[in-house]
Amino acid sequence: MAPGVQLRDGVEIEFASGERIVCDGVAAGTSTTEVTTVVSHAHGDHLVDTASEIVASELTAALASVRQSECDPETITHPAVDLIPAGHIAGSRAVLLTDPETDRRYLYTGDCRLSDRLYLDGFDPVDADVLILETTYGDPTYRFPAPEKTQHRIREWLAQTMDDVVILFGYALGRAQKLQVLLESTARSRVFITDAIAELNTVIESHRNITFHSQRYTNDVTLQPGDAVVLPMQTARLGWIESLVEATDAITAGFSGWAIDDSFIYQRGVDEGFVLSDHCDYDELIELVTTVDPERVYTQHGFTETFATRLTRKYGYQTQALKSNQSTLGDF
Repeated sequence: MAPGVQLRDGVEIEFASGERIVCDGVAAGTSTTEVTTVVSHAHGDHLVDTASEIVASELTAALASVRQSECDPETITHPAVDLIPAGHIAGSRAVLLTDPETDRRYLYTGDCRLSDRLYLDGFDPVDADVLILETTYGDPTYRFPAPEKTQHRIREWLAQTMDDVVILFGYALGRAQKLQVLLESTARSRVFITDAIAELNTVIESHRNITFHSQRYTNDVTLQPGDAVVLPMQTARLGWIESLVEATDAITAGFSGWAIDDSFIYQRGVDEGFVLSDHCDYDELIELVTTVDPERVYTQHGFTETFATRLTRKYGYQTQALKSNQSTLGDF
């Protein structure tokens, strides 16, 4: 088979020599010892629970050990692989792969964001011949306000609701930490988090120059006006959360790029929605592509077909939307 890019369990890049490197997955039909496994960041849909060795940042490996109790991967290096801060969450990395025989450069972004946000620097794209790009928000509908504007709006809302208990929902890894940082810049003196978020905080604090001052929420805590609770997004509709909201008359808010849709608050069952995202919006995706200026762009996740089509029609790039188990260009 000719060298190239395939989407299977993860994104598989094959060099001219036949060597394979798999990003955020395991090569089909093989054990992880037969390929090099790269993990871009520690969100569950990108982790590889069967790999004992991974190319990843030290922070990503440490977070993986917490998120997957039976997995304690060792970080290794590879001469053809360079890791570049991706601006998605703490420890996240884009992956630059250079074929040693052809010098062809493949840039796999993983999840990424160009904008600086709070304690995270944005992704600084590099030149590559082939770009493999996540397109979660690859539709023109998804154009986000500048991060500073969103942060200001959140702080204003937190000030306006000082007489209330507020419950904030965001991903346990990434959004939850940013919400804690935002809360620390307000007059709220008590911020509570779950055990899961606290464990992730501890790992991040041990690798980054940042300290979170939140307290663990327990059944013994009596919430008072002005208190804030940060919870994982997926807990929003759990029975005990609904009971907590009812007992404290709390105001709830969700934080996501999807909050740009009017339906977000109804779908997530929250009172307020804020466009706080760790992914590139449509305009940042266009900027990323034009900065890298590759010969070919592969799109994955989200609006793959939409974004690939617009890149070709408007900008003239050769594009392919990745689909699982493609083996030749004719399968695209």
